[in-house]
Amino acid sequence: MQKQREAGSPEQLDPPGDPASVARTICLQQLATRARSRAELSAVLLRRGVPQEAAEPVLDRFAELGLIDDAAYAGMVVRAQHAERGLSRRAVALSLRQRGVSDSDAESALSAIDAESELHTARRLAEKKLRSLAGLDTSTQQRRIFGLLARRGYSAGLAARVCRETIGGSGASGTDHDSDLDS
Repeated sequence: MQKQREAGSPEQLDPPGDPASVARTICLQQLATRARSRAELSAVLLRRGVPQEAAEPVLDRFAELGLIDDAAYAGMVVRAQHAERGLSRRAVALSLRQRGVSDSDAESALSAIDAESELHTARRLAEKKLRSLAGLDTSTQQRRIFGLLARRGYSAGLAARVCRETIGGSGASGTDHDSDLDS
C-alpha cells in the first residue's frame, strides 16, 4: 500500500527526470487550468522541488513564447475583478501584488479603472444589494451597503456617498411597500 501524499508537498514531484522537463510539465499543467503570473509559476516550481537553476530558463522560454505574459494577465485580472466582481481599484492592486505582478504591469492594467468607473461599479453593487434589503429599515440598509462596499475595498468616503445616493434616490424608507404594489 502506497503512502498518500499531500497536495503541493515537495514529495509530489512529477516523474523523476530532467529538472527542466519536470519544470515544463508542471508549468503546462498549471497553465492548462488558468492563466498565471510568472511569480505564481515560479512559486509552484519551488514548492514542487524544482531547482531555481532549472526553473528560470523554462520560465524565460515560456515568456518568449507568450505562454507567460504578466501584462496581459494583469489586464485580465483587472477586468475580472473590477467589472465582474466589483472590487475597487485598491483591492485589485492588492490582488495583483499578491500574485507577483510587477508594479509597472499592474499600474498599466489599473489605468483602466478611473474614478468614474469606480463610482459606477460601486453604485451598481449598491443598487443590486438594495433590492435584497427592501424589507429593512434605512439604517440597516445603509450599514449593509456600506459594509459591502468596504469589504470590496472602496474608501469610506465613496461608500458613504454611494449609500446616500442609492438609499436616498430609491425613495425607500424600508417600511413603505405601497409603491411596490403599484408595479
